[in-house]
Amino acid sequence: MRVAVYSKKITKADIPLFKRFAATIERFGWKLVLEQELKNQLVKKGFICSDADVFTKHEDFHHGIDMAFSIGGDGTFLKTVSYIRNSDVPILGINTGRLGFLANISDDLFEEALELVRQKRYEYQKRSLLRVETERGLFGADNVAMNEVTLLKKDTSSMITVNTFLDDKYLNAYWADGLIVSTPTGSTAYNLSCGGPIVTPGCQVHIITPIAPHNLNVRPVVVPDNMPIKLSVQGRERNYLISLDGNAKSIRQNEEVLIRKAEYMINVIKLEDTNFLDTIRNKMSWGKDQRN
Repeated sequence: MRVAVYSKKITKADIPLFKRFAATIERFGWKLVLEQELKNQLVKKGFICSDADVFTKHEDFHHGIDMAFSIGGDGTFLKTVSYIRNSDVPILGINTGRLGFLANISDDLFEEALELVRQKRYEYQKRSLLRVETERGLFGADNVAMNEVTLLKKDTSSMITVNTFLDDKYLNAYWADGLIVSTPTGSTAYNLSCGGPIVTPGCQVHIITPIAPHNLNVRPVVVPDNMPIKLSVQGRERNYLISLDGNAKSIRQNEEVLIRKAEYMINVIKLEDTNFLDTIRNKMSWGKDQRN
């Protein structure tokens, strides 16, 4: 089995983990496929991996890669997904970051997790994505997001107005710092920070959440994911920001943004002894008395 690995900036402190990971992969008889920049960093840090194959683009995942691992935080996981796209390659995240809703396997337990994968004691959890279309094709082929699409003000302290249509029917003009459209996966990301609801994976919905709305009676809205969402921004400036999972571009005033559910889904590996409810309860310390 050929397994792809992606991680961001590597420090010397990370090398022991990668050595453990590579040793486990070798013991299982799997073939390591490293992202090109990751391999370069590991070689510079003295980790010998010259025999590892490399990948550089999402097309590489259509040719002989069986599984993908991200090593880092949720941002690393999302970047790995941008390589996977519609290849159907499953992904598992090993968390070396902080919160880790997506990369939820702790770095001290990843060997046990890999053993469960080797024994095929897992299932696939389908995660939906958002596809974004803009008038100028701002994101090109990279126009999908697993967490959220966000419209934000830029270079101003003034609020903006985000005109929002649901299935070509007028919903609202949000007077706020911005607007988030998130998937169930993204419900625990920026959406959660802005007071949006937590939605369990598998729900076929999108969440529309204003960022610091001026009108206090404006609340997040949960809508069916088969309904396209159309947005446009107005305000005192000419340009604003549109962000797909943190990848931001400048967008013009009144330029239309069309958001739909992507035509494919991502296979996230769920080990047999893990579930979403355990993850959110543990990550958010629910049920724990932290007053002392």
